[in-house]
This record gives sequence, C-alpha cells and structure tokens, in this order.
Amino acid sequence: MNERQQTRKEAVALSYNPLNADIPKVIAKGKGKIAENILEQAKAHNIPIQEDPNLVQLLGQLDLNEAIPEELYQAVAEVFAFIYRLDQLHEKYSDNSH
Repeated sequence: MNERQQTRKEAVALSYNPLNADIPKVIAKGKGKIAENILEQAKAHNIPIQEDPNLVQLLGQLDLNEAIPEELYQAVAEVFAFIYRLDQLHEKYSDNSH
C-alpha cells in the first residue's frame, strides 16, 4: 500500500433533528475527493467536524439515509454532545461580542 492510499480521507455526514424524535441518519459519505468535498461543505456552512476514524469506518458501512443502528447510539451521542458544547460556546462568545 502506498502512502497516498494510507492517508486517503474518509468522511460521513449525519443528520439529526431532535424535535422530530428522529434517529440520526447517514446523509453523505465517501472517500478521497468525495470525503474532501463533504468536509469542505461542512466548513463552508459552519458545521462542526469531529475526527473519529473508527466511528467513520463503522458509519461508512451504512447506506445513505440509513438510520444509525442501536449499537452505535452511544458513540454517535458523544459526537452530538461535542457539537452541542461547541454550539453553546459559540452562542456565549457571540452574545459577548455585541
């Protein structure tokens, strides 16, 4: 395996709406250029990114629009908790800048 293959990016995007009591779903996934595009779009839209190669590998096995299996609830909940904390910090510092 060459160095390029070893460092090939992989990304998975999740969607979750707690107001609808939905289960998180895979809405985008890919490797290489597709992964780079997913990450670029997330950055462009200020969507938090968390790096967890093991979780990405597991989520990458799911089909698009497939709900997260119960075995991954804990790991995905940790990702959403991370995002929630980031949102709270952003709001706190946004409010203080006015």
